[in-house]
Parts: sequence; C-alpha cells; structure tokens
Amino acid sequence: MTYAPRGRAIYDADSHIMELPDFLKKYADPALRDDIPEVSYAASIVTDEEVAVIMGQGGRHSAEHVAAQVALGDKLISASKEIQALGAFNSADRVTALDMLGFEKQLVFATHSVAMPFSASSKLEPTLRYGAARAHNRHMADFCRADARLIGVAVVPLDEPDLAIAELEFALEAGLGAAWLPHRPCGGRSPGHVDFDPLWARLSEARVPFVLHVGGAPLQLAKAWMNNGRPPTKDWLGGGENLRTKDIALLHEGPEAFLTMLVLDGVLERHPGLRGACVELGAGWVPELLRRLDWVVKHWSRNDANLQGLSRTPSEQMTEQLAFTPFVFEEVGRFIDQSNADLYLFSSDYPHIEGGRDPIGRFESALGERSDAVRQKFYADNFLRIFPHAAG
Repeated sequence: MTYAPRGRAIYDADSHIMELPDFLKKYADPALRDDIPEVSYAASIVTDEEVAVIMGQGGRHSAEHVAAQVALGDKLISASKEIQALGAFNSADRVTALDMLGFEKQLVFATHSVAMPFSASSKLEPTLRYGAARAHNRHMADFCRADARLIGVAVVPLDEPDLAIAELEFALEAGLGAAWLPHRPCGGRSPGHVDFDPLWARLSEARVPFVLHVGGAPLQLAKAWMNNGRPPTKDWLGGGENLRTKDIALLHEGPEAFLTMLVLDGVLERHPGLRGACVELGAGWVPELLRRLDWVVKHWSRNDANLQGLSRTPSEQMTEQLAFTPFVFEEVGRFIDQSNADLYLFSSDYPHIEGGRDPIGRFESALGERSDAVRQKFYADNFLRIFPHAAG
C-alpha cells in the first residue's frame, strides 16, 4: 500500500532535500569552491553526530537503515523524518520513498543550502552569491534527474537582475521546474521594477512558475521586536533558531508584500501567462489580501495612473495566476469558503517534521463535507494549472 490512497491523484507542492555538508562545494565552479561554505546544521534539530555518521558511511545511510525505512510501508511519512528519512539526500532512495508515498509528482526544495544565495547582506559579492546559486541548481537538477516525478526547484537570487536572468536560463536548460525567488526587496528594487520584466517574461514564455518559500527571506523578526524585558522565547522545536511565536504570527508579511507589488506594479497584468506559488508560508492571510487589494485598486486608481490600465481585478489576477499551500494546522476549508477553491494546494513537506505525521488526514478533516470537486482542485487541478509541465 501507498500512503496516498488509491483512486485519487495527489500532487505534492512541497518536499525537501536534506543537504549533506558538501552539497554546494561538490557542484561549485572550481575557482569558487574554497570560498563557498559547507552546508551547516547548526540551527537545526539535526545533530552534528548524525551528519558525521552519514558522512563516515560515504554520504549514505546504511543498508540496514534503508531496509528499516522501507519496512515502514504506508507509515513512512509519519516516522521517516529529517536527515534520517528515506531519500533525504540520496536520489535512488528518494525514488523508493516516492513509490511508497504514492504522489503523482513532487516539488523538491533545498533546506539549508539557500542561506548564501538568498542572504540579505549587501556585502556578499555577486560572484559568490550567484556561484552558490549555480552550485545548488546543478546539484538539484542532478538529484531530480533520477525520476520524472521529481520537480526540482532552482534558486534565483534577484539582487543583480542581469545575473538573475542568466541563472534562470541555466535552470531552464537544466530542466528544473520552478524558480524560487527571495521574497524581499533585492538590490533596492521592488519585484515589479522594470529591470525584472525580462525575467517575468521569460518565466511566462517557458511556462515555468516562480515560487516563494519559507527561508527565502530572514526567518526571524528584528531583535527589537523581541525585546520585551522578559526571558527569550524558544521556538516550537525547543530551541531558539527557528520560528518563534512572534515570527510565525508575522510570517505572512514578506510574501504578502512581494505579491502585492506584483499586482500593484502591474506584473501579473503585463504577463498573464505567468504563474506562481507561495509554499510553506501559510494561507490564512490570502482571503483578506484579495479583498484588500480589490478595494485598494478600486479607490486608489482615481489618483494612481499605474492602476488605471488593469483589465482584471487583483482577486481575478491572483486566482488565475497564483496558488498557496496552507499549513496542516490551518482550516483550509474556511479559506476556500472565504475566497474560492482555485487558490490552494496540497503539500506534505516530506521529510520535514513541520508537515506532520498525516498531512492528508489533517487536510481531509479541514475540508470536511466540501465536495469532491473542491478536493480535486486541492489535490491535483490547481497544481497542474500552476505547474503545467507536470501534466506531461
């Protein structure tokens, strides 16, 4: 048996590689290899000892460990997590894991290796930033080449528009199926800046979507917001390096601002073929964003010439061109009722623990008595609209 029930095609909009320390160095240009750091698990629940054991085994799980994981059968997703998961870093094992999970297609994101390409530091040399992006994209393409069901996600920093377009071209040539962009102002520019129009046009032409994902901008709030005169707050994993209470409460601000700029700067209007997904950033904020942008455009277009040429309302643009993954603990059924069923995507987050032990069960509970047509959109149709190449 597979985890995904037979009789319903399910497309997974979020999964991850758990990179080994040499993930970037191994695929970096030789001239940059010494300057690109190893992938670090210092801010993770994965221990240095776990990583050391795996590296001591030649960068593989032991045959006994793999056999034990395979023996989990349809319970794999509930018990196989983080770097110990089946297929966490080995592409052949990932094919086996996908067989056991039973998803039709699965987006594959990095976990820790994007820190350098997506760094908000203006002091990072472009050569190193884009060199790390190139190494990531080479490795991701190699990993996902093992099975056509794996859709590799490229990283494309936006700090230097010309270099961003060059990296996008490399990613497309390598067969990667989405471009992960940082959801913050880059190089002092809005994502709707005219310098980025060639990038949006190229994505639209290639029918390859952009994606926003947690980790595409700093995870934590500025320290001043945390300064309340009380002891520091731990994150939900029990440490202090991940999302804390205040961080998760305001996690939507970055992607919401980014997508708002795409509407108000006319990007979605100028490029109606452009598609995008917002992944592992929650979805409870989406219905209100649609309402707010509709009334902003309605009232402010009287004075803002940039808004007067819009042929579709913001809610129409976003419904046609974007989609969002809710967290497993969010009430996606209510979001659908407050907006529409075309906006939301299923995701497992395999093998991260944040995805829960039974994401299908959690989402089924949240969908409640809603129709099979609504479920069909959530599990399959919306994914295929955003990622049209996945239908092949």
